[in-house]
Amino acid sequence: MDLPALINNFKNQGLNKRDLVALSGGHTIGLSQCLIFRNRIYNATDIDPAFAKERRATCPRTGGNTNLAPFDPTPSRFDTAYFKNLVKEKGLLTSDQALFSGGSHLIKHFSVVGRLINL
Repeated sequence: MDLPALINNFKNQGLNKRDLVALSGGHTIGLSQCLIFRNRIYNATDIDPAFAKERRATCPRTGGNTNLAPFDPTPSRFDTAYFKNLVKEKGLLTSDQALFSGGSHLIKHFSVVGRLINL
């Protein structure tokens, strides 16, 4: 999903861009299945090549649908790593990377100060 579609989806729920970024920050914790991010690591142009190669090691072009990969380098810690990864084009999901690639200045802000995280 691209940024305008994400914004519209959240707007329909009564939420704004800041809400979108804040709630997406929940991806700082957890894992995703290969089936969900496979297309991104093989076909995206807004992805760090080394990151894509690393993810391809556990997510082949076919098969391995349930293989897991972390959303960020610290999958069990609530921190700013998720936002920092988006700035470096290391978002695991297309929708996550769209937050930064689509021009959301809030991603850069939270990757630096982490206001939502370090309350």
